Amino acid sequence: MSLNLHNQVVLITGASAGIGAACALAFAEQEVRLLLCARRLERLREMEPGLIAAGAPAVHSFALDVRDNNAVATALDGLPEEWRAIDVLVNNAGLSRGLDPVQEGSLEDWDEMIDTNVKGLLHVSRAVLPGMVERGRGQVINIGSVAGHEVYPKGNVYCATKFAVGAITKGMQLDLHGTGVRVSTVDPGMVETEFSLVRFRGDDRRASAVYDTTTPLLPEDVAEAVLFCATRPLRASVHELLLMPSVQASPTMLIRHTERTPR
Repeated sequence: MSLNLHNQVVLITGASAGIGAACALAFAEQEVRLLLCARRLERLREMEPGLIAAGAPAVHSFALDVRDNNAVATALDGLPEEWRAIDVLVNNAGLSRGLDPVQEGSLEDWDEMIDTNVKGLLHVSRAVLPGMVERGRGQVINIGSVAGHEVYPKGNVYCATKFAVGAITKGMQLDLHGTGVRVSTVDPGMVETEFSLVRFRGDDRRASAVYDTTTPLLPEDVAEAVLFCATRPLRASVHELLLMPSVQASPTMLIRHTERTPR
């Protein structure tokens, strides 16, 4: 039997689009109280009515850049009392910048990926985990990537950050053993989101070409996997879930067609 999440508090980082937004909707349908953060607060505000309509009894949104540890600590310490006991944390905030060989890579891009994908995950986890341990329950779900399993050409630093997510997840599982806090990682292959648009800094033509001749996962596919982890009975814990599109066997092995394929 699945775990009932009714009225639990679920915190999702990077919730304004893509996988984060899809997770928000999936959890709303479980009638949880949603705690959403992202850099783009206006997008979160626009999402709130739909999430309430989907079943969330309450939604509390706030702006947050997970790279800023002081901002993370201040935001989470300053939550209203009724939002402080976080039951589920979905560490979704992350990005990729550039697709260059390491000898031509941008130091700015590297810093942004490391600060967001690795340090940002740590900042939020460090702020949330003590409360979970004190209460003797909780679930952390980190969004990793197939890039954390296999390195691909020109993926160098992005892949390194996702390998780090896998290592941190394993470290959490070991350090939190016996505390009642479960830790999972959901590692998707290609997903059609703003990922490529961000990677290529708004180059829509280049970003669209990534998905146009194949059939990637959709954000809701990943959200279903995240929800699966969160709703396992307490006797079970999903440590790692690797989710790939049917057309993809590895980061570089992908079936492509002459035109966009149906979903």
